Amino acid sequence: MKPALALALLLPAAATAEPRFALQPDALPVEHVYSGGWEHYVGGGVAVLDCNGDARPDVLAAGGTEPARLFVNETKGPGAPLRFRDGGLAGMTGVTGAYPLDIDGDGALDLAVLRVGANRLLRGDGACGFSGATRDWGFDGGAAWSTAFAATWEPGNTRPTLAIGNYVDREDPDGPFGACDDNALHRPEGDSYGQPLTLSPGYCALSMLISDWQRSGTPELRISNDRHYYIRGGYEEMWRLDPLAPRTEADGWKKVSLWGMGIASADITGDGRPEVMLTSMGDQLLQFNEGDAWRNAPYEVGAAAQRPYSGDDGRPSTGWHAEFGDVDNDGRLDLFIAKGNVDQMPSNAMRDPNNLLMQAPDGTFSEAGGAAGIGDDARSRGAALADFDGDGRLDLVVNNRRAPLRIWRNETPDTGQWLAVEPRAPAPNTRAVGAWVELRTPQGLQSREVTVGGGHAGGQAGPVHFGLGPHEEAELRVIWPDGTSTGWQAAKTGQVLRVSRD
Repeated sequence: MKPALALALLLPAAATAEPRFALQPDALPVEHVYSGGWEHYVGGGVAVLDCNGDARPDVLAAGGTEPARLFVNETKGPGAPLRFRDGGLAGMTGVTGAYPLDIDGDGALDLAVLRVGANRLLRGDGACGFSGATRDWGFDGGAAWSTAFAATWEPGNTRPTLAIGNYVDREDPDGPFGACDDNALHRPEGDSYGQPLTLSPGYCALSMLISDWQRSGTPELRISNDRHYYIRGGYEEMWRLDPLAPRTEADGWKKVSLWGMGIASADITGDGRPEVMLTSMGDQLLQFNEGDAWRNAPYEVGAAAQRPYSGDDGRPSTGWHAEFGDVDNDGRLDLFIAKGNVDQMPSNAMRDPNNLLMQAPDGTFSEAGGAAGIGDDARSRGAALADFDGDGRLDLVVNNRRAPLRIWRNETPDTGQWLAVEPRAPAPNTRAVGAWVELRTPQGLQSREVTVGGGHAGGQAGPVHFGLGPHEEAELRVIWPDGTSTGWQAAKTGQVLRVSRD
């Protein structure tokens, strides 16, 4: 038996529910499409955030050459049809993606907006209004083609450290192949930002994530890169933040090259350390975190999702956004992967349905996307799993290239118990980025980190969702970014529980 699967076999299994999702064709007031030419083959992310404090997640969708749009959630309640109104964004175009976070520590969520051109920081007013703050916060938006983002709070700073990944250097006359742009790290200077630090060489970043990968109290920046343009010599990267330096083979970083599109991270083995899923063209790469090394998951785990599971197109798949989430609340994290051809790439499948990989008690995954009703074969890009109607089941939103954005409501019957936990802390890091939420039941321990980054060009700020299977009570604790803990506390299921540090 493979060690990574042994722990899961020891845990009792909850009742299994077959996932079911219903498309919500009337959810949006206007059709939204992520469009554009070569510069928008990649990107197309969605950001999910509660921008007005009503406990209903809202959605910002990148538009490419079309305007990005904010959709404000007006769903009536649990089980009701999903409905959103147009919140507007004053016609901002060129947007590849966006990430929500509270940059200025005032409690309201702001937005870091990635663009083809100058990136922007938008200040949120707590009522779904956003205004430009790029200049006020001294942020250098640059003029690159930005496609990846991550953030964290380093000790002693009143603003977050922002990492931005850039794709091909459009000004390189010898490009596009072999013309990957450098990336940038923006460190705060007081309540403003200084000149960005260059992360070089760049290998055409399409996703990045800062995480405390080893649970050592030392977060590091992982970057996933697209070898389609770096051609040779590039690889997946890990950067230390203090002192700022890339990891090398000399200190154990094994070079892996792939057509990296997105990062998803979560502890799926129960040892407290996060695994990582890296989407790509062809095989999707799941890596087990073994503390001192990363081990590629064997094919038998069922996470490769290398070809379409329906239709007669046997060419390799193209994976973009990936996200772990317990869609049937059985206490085991499942995995959604958005799929879609870059545009007309003949080497890869043209009709490439999205994946929903359900995790079994033995730690393996099996495909349920088609049966669940989310096997859409549009050119999907960014996505998010979030509970839009407040019924404790994770719904789904997917942004598509040259096809309408789609939203599905999770209607899975006989799901398990659930609990959502929202850590809050005093300024500056009000959303407790870098904290770990741990929850235990007789089924085992679940550990989830609060992060900003990953996915493909979009992420979430909101409660951390746990499925609990048959268990109606659980114990939880929050380990804050500085390592202090709330201690274990009993909690009833079926609620969103805010845990405040003060």
